[in-house]
Amino acid sequence: MIRAIRGAITVDCNEIEGILTATERLVKEMASNNRVSPIDIVSVLISTTADINACFPAAALRRIEEWSYVPVMCMQEIEVPNALEKCIRVMMTVMTNKQQHEIYHVYLEKAVQLRPDLQK
Repeated sequence: MIRAIRGAITVDCNEIEGILTATERLVKEMASNNRVSPIDIVSVLISTTADINACFPAAALRRIEEWSYVPVMCMQEIEVPNALEKCIRVMMTVMTNKQQHEIYHVYLEKAVQLRPDLQK
């Protein structure tokens, strides 16, 4: 069956290496915590707040061995007043036998405040 795994992370500044490192860390943790391999991933959608534009975060996935065929797309989040800044959000769609309540969603750094109810 198909399930979605959510995740988010913040970065300290709008710099290429920091964005790529944070994105790579997030997607690796999402896959690892849910025991998902690249062959199980249907697609990955990545959004960023408007203050992140130094690079495409999707480029981080190309740095991960065996992830070269995973379809990835980037987009910008809508601007909402007082929203969390410098945030990268990920929705990873995967093939899995897990039930929805068994999915482990990953929120790192300041992004933990987005969904404290999902922290395990």
